[in-house]
Amino acid sequence: MTMNRLARITAAELRLFLREPMTVVFGIALPPLLLVIFGSIPSFAAPDPDLGGQRFIEVYAPALIATSLAMLALSSLPTILASYREKGVLRRLATTPVRPGFLLTAQVVTHLLMALLSVVLLLAIGAIWFDLALPANALGFVLALVLAITAVFAIGLLIAALATSGRLASGIGSLLFFPVAFLAGLWTPGPTMPEFLRNIASFSPLGAGSQAIKAAWAGGWPQPLHLLVMLGFTAIAGFAAARWFRWE
Repeated sequence: MTMNRLARITAAELRLFLREPMTVVFGIALPPLLLVIFGSIPSFAAPDPDLGGQRFIEVYAPALIATSLAMLALSSLPTILASYREKGVLRRLATTPVRPGFLLTAQVVTHLLMALLSVVLLLAIGAIWFDLALPANALGFVLALVLAITAVFAIGLLIAALATSGRLASGIGSLLFFPVAFLAGLWTPGPTMPEFLRNIASFSPLGAGSQAIKAAWAGGWPQPLHLLVMLGFTAIAGFAAARWFRWE
């Protein structure tokens, strides 16, 4: 019975998510679209000696994955949850068999599914259209992706816990998105980022995530430092979110 209720509310939240075109575009479609745009530029699709013989789209793909996670976890997820609290939805659910925790779980599952969909689209488009190799170390890639998701989603839940309104949650998420995306390599990906910035990025949730994903994509294993950084953000932000989250 519990699983049936959770499945139904997750399906309902998924339908509501898909009715918001801007969220769908920026959270799911934009990263694959950016890959298509840059992959269609001849100079970006050809091997570059300055990138160690790699193509620009090869070093940019991990940053695009990280960007998709950031958009969903820092903008969409906390805004929706804070809006539900602000409107009294969570309080009213506490008096029904559908507990507020079900809605929280449904939102996390919905955004997780959308994040995975964006990653699958990016991998498929890259492989089919631009001959972009799939991650050579599949296990390492999955590990890095899972930890990147848990780290940034924990931060998103912390924003939802602290924000008193949907507008405030959106503002905080937007404020955090730009430095997080920058350190993940959205503007200066991979080898194009100065070394001192790469060192700083190694201690950010998606900077570490992007570098870990790139290492696994190339066939290696993520550095322990990057894994520990993501685990640290997951534990600290997750604990704080659970400690301070309020249903009303």
